[in-house]
Amino acid sequence: MSLSLNPWITKPATGTEPTEDTLIVDAPPAPVISAPLRGMVEPDTADRLGQATMTGTAALWVLGTHGGAGETRLADLLDGARATGHHWPLTGTGPAPKVLLVCRADMRGLTSAQAALTQWASGAAPDVELLGLAVLADAPGKTPKPLRDFAAIIGGGAPRLWTLPWVESWRHAATVTPPAAREYQRFITDLAALATTPGTTH
Repeated sequence: MSLSLNPWITKPATGTEPTEDTLIVDAPPAPVISAPLRGMVEPDTADRLGQATMTGTAALWVLGTHGGAGETRLADLLDGARATGHHWPLTGTGPAPKVLLVCRADMRGLTSAQAALTQWASGAAPDVELLGLAVLADAPGKTPKPLRDFAAIIGGGAPRLWTLPWVESWRHAATVTPPAAREYQRFITDLAALATTPGTTH
């Protein structure tokens, strides 16, 4: 029996997984999809994110898939990044805009991210270079296992997945400072490298 590509299922085990002693904690999973897929079913119109023409330039466009996703926080955190106001960015000619999707780790956030990834994978989104999905904790403490598992499944439909912990200091600060958590340090380093890598053209 052959297996068809399912962007919401992680890759099957190969029998060569590292032992518990060699596991890399919080490392993003290997990408499952790196470009839109022919034959992917488009989401309903009501579930699609809108498009907006962006003025000016940015090394990276941060797109929150729902209100309160944290797109402005992350755009302020990343050099050369700008928030899109929950729209796919249209920038005219030149390289396809680099986009980072952002959502919260609750059910509403994850399902909105799934819809956005389906829109992109089906080709219903504009021409963008999707770098991945960042899932931000929606509350202090450990995210419940069902939501963590669902986030891992949703992340299988993105080129890369970053899961980022709650930052208590952001609740009280008017400005964003880089958290010391290793997940954020790795995330910032990854995005800095990806944003400066030559992209595809329209």
